[in-house]
Amino acid sequence: MPDTHLIQVPSMKDRVSPEEWQMRVDLAACYRLAARYGWVDLTGTHISARVAAPAGQHHFLINPHGLLFQQVTASNLVKIDQDGRKIQESPYPVNPAGFVIHSAIHMRSEEAICVFHSHTIAGMGVSMQEEGLLMASQHSALFYENLGYHDIEHMEAGIEGRDILANDLGKHRALIMRNHGLLTTGRTVAEAFYVMHTLERACAAQIAAQSGGAKVRRMSDKTCEFFGEFFRNATLKHGTMGWPSLLSTLETTDPDYKN
Repeated sequence: MPDTHLIQVPSMKDRVSPEEWQMRVDLAACYRLAARYGWVDLTGTHISARVAAPAGQHHFLINPHGLLFQQVTASNLVKIDQDGRKIQESPYPVNPAGFVIHSAIHMRSEEAICVFHSHTIAGMGVSMQEEGLLMASQHSALFYENLGYHDIEHMEAGIEGRDILANDLGKHRALIMRNHGLLTTGRTVAEAFYVMHTLERACAAQIAAQSGGAKVRRMSDKTCEFFGEFFRNATLKHGTMGWPSLLSTLETTDPDYKN
């Protein structure tokens, strides 16, 4: 069994293109922010990002299997192919099975540059409910006609089930994996983070409202249509405006993410 304790990894900054290095920095920041917000499941779940590759190949960055999210850095991210195999030297192992979910989305959509999968309490809680996400809060209404659902039973098919997962996500940027968790995508790491933040808060608000025992008041279809359209046309752009400020916060608390 490979040693998955922290290993000093040489900086990748001068060994990759400027574009890949920036993607590494953004992805490492996303892992640290996920840890800060409590969206972690020990070493489970992943956030992946596509990087440039030679013609006919597909390359992605993913976390070193065995490290906590708060230990991820730009340099210890592992580069893999579409089957989850390492294509660049790294002292860390990867979890190919964990990448099956991500590869299904990356390989189907060119816009899915970043794929973010989580097992949060709120996300799992809503994923276990028959009706899924209720259109009862402003945050949830943003996902009106912008959200897919995927049955956990299809995960038994492994790689063979990737097409089903991609089809269930469809044109959306968010997916509730029933009895499992949440998944979001983005054209940038910042966008995938923002969509996850919004969906997570929608789920948390729903669980909180239900815990009080009172009847949950739903929003009208007209109101939901307004917020759903707003999300598609404007919110993603405006939502990522906070990304620079989030990075500034990391500069004072977790500056080593850029190493």
